[in-house]
Amino acid sequence: MNTLRTLTLAVAVCGGLGCAQRLQADTAPARERPSPGWTVSPAPAGTSRGAQDGPAPWPGLVWAGPQSGAPAVPAARHCQRAPVPFTLDGPPDEQQAQARSRAEALRPTLSAPAPAPAAPPAALADAAGRAATPALKLAPAQASVSAVPRPAARQATDEPVAAGLVDDNADFGEYLAFRQRRAPDIAGRIPRQLAVADRVRLEVRDARGRPVPDAAVAVYAAGQAQPLWARTDAGGQVWLMPQPDMAGAVFEVQVSHRAETARVLWQRGQKDALQARLSSAVPQRARLDIAFLVDATGSMADEIDKLKRSMRSIADQVARLPSRPDLCWALVAYRDRGDAFLVRGADFTNDLAAFQAQLAPLQAAGGGDYPEALSEALHTAVHRLSWRGEGTARLVLLVADAPPQLQRGAPHFDDELRGAQGRGIKLHAVGASGLDALGEYCLRQAAQFTGGRFVFLTYADARQPASGPGRETLHDVRNYSVQSLDALVVKLVADELAAWPDKP
Repeated sequence: MNTLRTLTLAVAVCGGLGCAQRLQADTAPARERPSPGWTVSPAPAGTSRGAQDGPAPWPGLVWAGPQSGAPAVPAARHCQRAPVPFTLDGPPDEQQAQARSRAEALRPTLSAPAPAPAAPPAALADAAGRAATPALKLAPAQASVSAVPRPAARQATDEPVAAGLVDDNADFGEYLAFRQRRAPDIAGRIPRQLAVADRVRLEVRDARGRPVPDAAVAVYAAGQAQPLWARTDAGGQVWLMPQPDMAGAVFEVQVSHRAETARVLWQRGQKDALQARLSSAVPQRARLDIAFLVDATGSMADEIDKLKRSMRSIADQVARLPSRPDLCWALVAYRDRGDAFLVRGADFTNDLAAFQAQLAPLQAAGGGDYPEALSEALHTAVHRLSWRGEGTARLVLLVADAPPQLQRGAPHFDDELRGAQGRGIKLHAVGASGLDALGEYCLRQAAQFTGGRFVFLTYADARQPASGPGRETLHDVRNYSVQSLDALVVKLVADELAAWPDKP
């Protein structure tokens, strides 16, 4: 019998989930994994950060960025367990204000969170021997930068949600033109940007020409490891983009799958595509892990309500795809520092009903200034969820109407996208109404860099979201078609699975 391969779709969700227990991290090597009850500790007394480190980092950090080395290889063996809920707070000097916000939020809208279900014996056995997460260094948090006022919450309705889609890697020239058009709008607002112009597509095939999913990619220059890691998607390809912190113009790309390694020479700017050959794709049935990442601040009530009502339909349609994937689900919801919570969610589970029970209490609230804690939420989705291991194609579906906070310390948004690529996680971004030029720029960058697509809601009157579904949008997009949002989510999964080598 063939071992199951894993396709993971992660969708990050920001919201008011009533979860109290901490996330069980099952993605690091066994000796580094925290136990199921991990907590995030402040730095020991007397620790300090250098002035060059910038504003305070968030205490939930697992990976310190590309200069700290490659992110951990996804290693979870299964998701056959009850969902493990978790909550991550902000820095210690903000937690008092956060506790007041939490108490105020609980009083009118939320019941006390139910205790997390006990982990089944298999999950407990899987967690045995894991070390606790080390304490993290902290510095006083920097005040967030106010921008555009938050859009008002929209009234939830039963109308379908219409959406358009663009693939910025498929129409890369138009994407570069979009970045140029948006340059005046974002000038000075993004302190750290990713370089994309010198991208190259790496295709990994077996001896019969079939794609090799989830092959590990590392890049070297003059024998020195470079801060670029990736994993191929279900179609056996990945986009590689050299960054300013990479030395040299000629690189050796090493592609590994199981015990086999192939090497390809890459000279910056010389080719649009590279190809590596391995002996076999090892065809197996796809498994699909779906994690939702959603902004749960006050203006997102309508989107969250529709997500709750659409989950069963989306799940049923995905389960009926020709590949018949084995499905698992996870949730990450976020608001911002000083709100009732910063990041909440539930780790991967194969029990859809239990997952929906975790999604059900999610309410939109908080926010205030425009940017939100998207970087912290993305870090959680990428590094703390229990992504299944070898043979996994991993997707994140982000639903948001505001950009990340870009003016404070780690985690940095650009680093998290590089970490997602390193762990083989593809991000599809859904822009809700109210998303400004900076937000569109950040969400499209996230999708393009990780090989995903940008989805945007459309309305009868783009300036009036209450006008109902239609074809209009204020986003700077060209040549798009419109479908229901549910249909587009299913399409994203179907497209990902279409090339999966499940036939011998």
